[in-house]
Order: sequence, then structure tokens, then C-alpha cells
Amino acid sequence: MNKFRKNAALRIAFVSILLSSIASPISWFVAREHAEESIVSQAIEETDRLLHHQDAINLSGKNAVDHAMLAAKTIAGGLFDIAEIYNKEGLKLAESMTKEGVAIENHLPKHGKPSYTTASYESMEVLENSWIMRVFVPLRNTAKDLSEPITGYFEGVRVVPAWQKDMIFENSLISALMIGLASLLCGASIYPVVIYLAADNERKAREVLDSHISMMEALGRAIAKRDSDTGAHNYRVAWIAACIAERMGLTGKSMQSLIAGSFLHDVGKIGIPDAILLKPDKLNSDEMNIMRTHVEQGMQIVSGMGWLDEAGNVVAAHHEKWDGTGYPHKLKGEAIPLAARIFAVADVFDALSSKRPYKQPMQFDVVKGILEKDTGSHFDPSVMEIFQTMAHNIFYRLEKCTETEARELLEDRVRKHFGL
Repeated sequence: MNKFRKNAALRIAFVSILLSSIASPISWFVAREHAEESIVSQAIEETDRLLHHQDAINLSGKNAVDHAMLAAKTIAGGLFDIAEIYNKEGLKLAESMTKEGVAIENHLPKHGKPSYTTASYESMEVLENSWIMRVFVPLRNTAKDLSEPITGYFEGVRVVPAWQKDMIFENSLISALMIGLASLLCGASIYPVVIYLAADNERKAREVLDSHISMMEALGRAIAKRDSDTGAHNYRVAWIAACIAERMGLTGKSMQSLIAGSFLHDVGKIGIPDAILLKPDKLNSDEMNIMRTHVEQGMQIVSGMGWLDEAGNVVAAHHEKWDGTGYPHKLKGEAIPLAARIFAVADVFDALSSKRPYKQPMQFDVVKGILEKDTGSHFDPSVMEIFQTMAHNIFYRLEKCTETEARELLEDRVRKHFGL
């Protein structure tokens, strides 16, 4: 399992377990509440029927107490263990209770005269493992018509028997487990979809990235057609710059931009006339001015290309110098983009170390001496400090390196930093 799949599996599992741990208790609570409400609704309905049957709804007549007593005795021992009936003024007319009711009666919270207008209930625990439900019902001639005047009050207490508690517990547990299982199954079913979509996106991203790199190489080859040494030079300097940047901790977009900018640093030379670009002798001042326009022409080529925008840091500033004497903008010190400062070291090092139409390669000690002399004027001292620890190995690695081998070196850096 690769890193992405492992991370995706862990995250989906975490979210699924989290949802399960949240949803299951909620499901438990809702299932228990629903069970309680069902019991209470059934009790209220049955009580209303018995009260009407015993003529204990209208509690203002001379036989009100007798009717209330008879109704209370009938109700107690059925769905309720304590039955209390009050008149509309809140005076208790009758009370009856079972043995279980007697045991808990003194442990119930006390309350004043009833004055409520809607039915309600309380669920509580009294004594040890005694779960009770206490019901409060205003009495009306028609229970469903709340506009009818209240004729009295009924209060009942039910001690939930062990079998009913077990049934509610089991039903609530099953409901909670089903919700938890559903959450886990949902996560399990989402995982392959996420992996498929991620793989598809990764494939498309790689295709886009591959097309970008192919475009970069095509531009490099176009430059190489103009300058016989530029092709190998582009591979070498991009590789050297990447090696330095790795030691300096560059990663991600910064590294990608450095590699692309290094490879395309001279892309503007496409617009320089052959007579100047390929001249074996030293350029005169007018020719040098024309040659220097390759920076601006290079920026025009890479700007607006999205993924190559940051490569413009190298293209635009690779001829700037640490002391501000470079061109085209005479940037100084850290005003020069770091990528351009890194590339400047790689570019000059390769130019001195390799064969050009107008010169032979210099020996390592000579190249090292020139770079050290120009540190602080041409080159950023902090970049040179890093490069000096690598220069010897880089020199001998590239000394007899062919263009194909240089390309392979760069491709290795591209695969690493572009995620190929």
C-alpha cells in the first residue's frame, strides 16, 4: 500500500469511527426517548379511556371523590404503580398505589398544586436501579381538543419493570450498533471511490506535468539548434543548480521553478541573429547590447505560461550580480531572486569548466580560483559557501559527461522534484 492509500485509509477510518462514536450515542438516546414516549403515549391513552369509563373526568359533582377513587384504584396496578387524581382547583381527590409504588413514593420529588395545561412526563432513577416515569395529564372532556376547559388533573408514576428495561436497552443497543455499522460501511464504500478518483486525478496531473516538461525540453532543443553547445549546457546547469538548491533546502514549487528556469535561462537567444550568437570572436559593444536583449526576449517567451511564470526569476535575473553591476536591472544582493543567485554560480562554473567554440575547458583549481575571487561581487557568498563543499565532485562528475548522460542526470532530479 503506497503512502497516499495508507493515509486515505487512515483518514477515512478515523472519520468513520468518529462519526460512529458520535452517531451511535445519539441513536441510543433517540431510541430510548422514542421508547419512553411510546410507553407514555400508551399510558395516557389508556388512562383517558379508563377515566372516561369511570366517569372521573368531570370532577365537580357530589360523586366526584367516589368516581376518582374508583378510577385511581383501577389505574394503579395496570400501567401505573401510583395514580393520583386532582380536581380543577388542584386539590387531590384520590390516590392509589401498588407495593412498588409505596416503596418509591417517599423518594419522589415533591411539587405544588398542579396547574399545567399540556401533558408531559419525567424520566428518572430513584433508589438503586429503579427507573420510573412520571406522567402529568390535564383532564378534559375531549383529550385531543386543547381548547376544552380543564376539569382536573391526573398524575401517574410507572416503575419500569426489568423486562421492559431490558427490551428498551436491547432496542437502543441494536439501533446504536446499526448506525455505527452504517458509518463504518459508508467509510469502507467511500475508500475505493476516493482511491479511484485520486488515481485518476494523479494520472491526469502527471499527463499535464509531462506535457509541461516536454514543452520545456522542446524549447531547450530549439535553443540547441541555434547554439551547438547550449543543449548539453542547459542539462548541466539545471542539474548543478538543483544539486546546490537541495543542499540549501529548496523543495516543491521553488525547486521546480529553479529547474525549469535554469534549463530555459537562455531561451531568449532564439531571437538573437546567428551572426552574433555564433560569432567565434569577442562581441563589440553594439553586438553585446543586442546579445543582452535575450533576457527581455526570454521573459516574453516564458511569461504568461502559468507553470513557467516563476521560472522567469532565473530567466530575468541570471545576469544580475551580487554587487549590483549586472544587467538588465542592476539588482543588488538579496533583491536578486534566490533562484537566480543559485543559477549564477552553476552557470559560470559550467561555462568555465566546459568546452566552448571560443575556448577550451579550464582545470578545476583555475575555475575554483575565479569563483572565489568573484564571491561577494558576482556571487552570493552564502550560495558559494554551500557550493564550495560540492564543487570538486560536480566538476569530476561532469568532466567527461556526454549530453545524453547530462540529460539523464537532470531527468533524475526532475523525477524527484516533479513527482514523476
